[in-house]
Amino acid sequence: MLKVLEYLSKKGYNRTEATLRMESAHQDGDGRPIVSRVEESGGAKYGKAFDLFRHWIEENLEIYRPDLRRLLWPVFVYSFLDLVTDYYPKEARTFFSNFRETFENEHEDDLRSLQAIALPEHVSTNDIARIYQSQRYRVTLSQTAFFNLIQFLESKEKDGGAVIISILQTRLNVVVVERTAEDQFSFARLLERAKHREDFPAEDEGIPGHNPGSAKLDSSAGSAVLTKLKLGQITLDAEGRQDVLSDLEDEDKANPPGPGQQSLVETFEQRIKREESEEVPGRTELPPRPPPLARDVAMEVQKVKENRDQLKLAGRTGGVGPGINVVMYTFHNTYDGITCLDFSGDYLLVAAGTDMHYIRVWSLDGSPLPGPPQPNGQGSRPSSSHRLIGHSGPVYAVSFAPATASSDKQKFTKAQHLLSSSADRTVRLWSLENWACLVVYKGHDGPVWDVTWGPFGHYFLTGSHDRTARLWSTDRVDYLRLFVGHDRDVDHVCFHPNSAYVFTGSCDRMVRMWLLTNGYPVRMFTGHTGNITALACSPNGKLLASADDAGTIILWDLGAGKLLKRMRGHGKGGIWSLTWSMESAVIVSGGADGTVRAWDVQLPIDASGQGKVVGEGGSGQKIDAAAQIANVSGAVGKKKAKEVVVTSDQISAFPTKKSPVYKTMFTQQNLVLAGGAYLP
Repeated sequence: MLKVLEYLSKKGYNRTEATLRMESAHQDGDGRPIVSRVEESGGAKYGKAFDLFRHWIEENLEIYRPDLRRLLWPVFVYSFLDLVTDYYPKEARTFFSNFRETFENEHEDDLRSLQAIALPEHVSTNDIARIYQSQRYRVTLSQTAFFNLIQFLESKEKDGGAVIISILQTRLNVVVVERTAEDQFSFARLLERAKHREDFPAEDEGIPGHNPGSAKLDSSAGSAVLTKLKLGQITLDAEGRQDVLSDLEDEDKANPPGPGQQSLVETFEQRIKREESEEVPGRTELPPRPPPLARDVAMEVQKVKENRDQLKLAGRTGGVGPGINVVMYTFHNTYDGITCLDFSGDYLLVAAGTDMHYIRVWSLDGSPLPGPPQPNGQGSRPSSSHRLIGHSGPVYAVSFAPATASSDKQKFTKAQHLLSSSADRTVRLWSLENWACLVVYKGHDGPVWDVTWGPFGHYFLTGSHDRTARLWSTDRVDYLRLFVGHDRDVDHVCFHPNSAYVFTGSCDRMVRMWLLTNGYPVRMFTGHTGNITALACSPNGKLLASADDAGTIILWDLGAGKLLKRMRGHGKGGIWSLTWSMESAVIVSGGADGTVRAWDVQLPIDASGQGKVVGEGGSGQKIDAAAQIANVSGAVGKKKAKEVVVTSDQISAFPTKKSPVYKTMFTQQNLVLAGGAYLP
């Protein structure tokens, strides 16, 4: 090389000599490149670069740290895939094992899939790897954070910055936005997020078709595989409709509507017109139902009455929540023995399952309940409660059969039956007239965690430790349908209001939606970072709310199959119950933190309005729905108050003293019933 340079200098080829000297600056005497920068050092460069990048982010200013952390996951994935495709299997395995722990909470499923990749051939056959390889990962950063990032990477180019820059340029879609006073990148929002490290990905982050909240059942991102759903309400047949109209006309004559008040017939006809305008399942897409009885007609009439006279809740306006009224029933001296609660549809009874293997049913107003018949033909002494004994294990769920409030003439619309599920692997059907067990349903292979009636009675659904949900009917002892697909226990189940679909929630952190008639899965919702603890479908059939033990409620759009928003405010320990207002405009939740909270369903236009303070917690700590960050009492039993993020969707919070809330229920007139046990 020196002789060549001397020759060029001697002949006067100065420009050529300068070019050759520059090109040979990084070569040794034999012409081999000298490794002087980390990006030229083979497979080890990715581990060094990622460690440098992660350390810089964790040492950055707090206001930028939450957003910059979002870059770690895609850089991790693409670094690992590059190592595999460049034939560095040993370095790839070391890189994966060294850094995977950082992402186990957020990306557990993707990590499980990627860990099986060891060779370049695996990348082309692995569904998750193909998704990341074929599309860019989207991340949104504020302008200031982005400039801060680029400045650092360029200053550390020889120490690994060039590796990260290459990944950002070729594999990511980094959207840079300017900071304004109202958006999520304002200083106020950045400071808020800095105080509370979120444990879930941002909703505008990821790969299209593979971001949190995907309802697709196909593993290929972007594939249009969503089944079209028919979410409309089921209308009465012609004969049943005529019977209801006839009874409503008689009611209008006996009790004419007041000034400015609709007649019952007008209310019913408006509802029928609204239901007929929606796409509803055909009769072949619904489970067969027994012919309507006089009780069914009377219940429909009562629903029309309550619908006309109900308190209308239209969500929040101007930052002020609607006037929600909550009646809280507290159980004392339970010694933490109550495991579940349910209120009857006629608002007269409450049932509690216990870990002592029995169920106790109370009258809500304290009036005596008729006792079971005795062998001598006489009734037992009336009491305000009765025990139902039969299970051989703790009772995990109870559910009253559909019922409505009864008028003086129609006592037969009251609650007549109760279902219970237990650790003894059985479900029992109880009569509330003679307080005896009518049927024992067997079929599950483990404890039955949840049971619920269908919206029209007759059918009910169960979820179990055996990872299955099962559909039953009261007239058969064997199950009718088996729903299989969850990786772990099915903890919670619920019906769609038109009974054409059912929902299951599991501790595998997924919510699944199934077609009831054939057991086919039509939606799969992912995005929770904790075990599913409650499910509730809106009365209009278009939305689903699910809650987890991390204190988050997620709202899903069933038709579009996507996540609408997350709502947070409850403390850790779990949200144990969800209920919808009759207009599907408000959700009320209750949980382990001893509060009942009301949430606005509509997507917030401005996050500045937060509702109002409605009371004080047991320790004197106010539950302030007007602050983004609220100090609330922690889970029951904790002495210290714990800081919890309260999102802008919260309308009101109703604290108890030391009573975890097991059950919440909206009545037909939009009054909220709640129940819990006092734990001193």
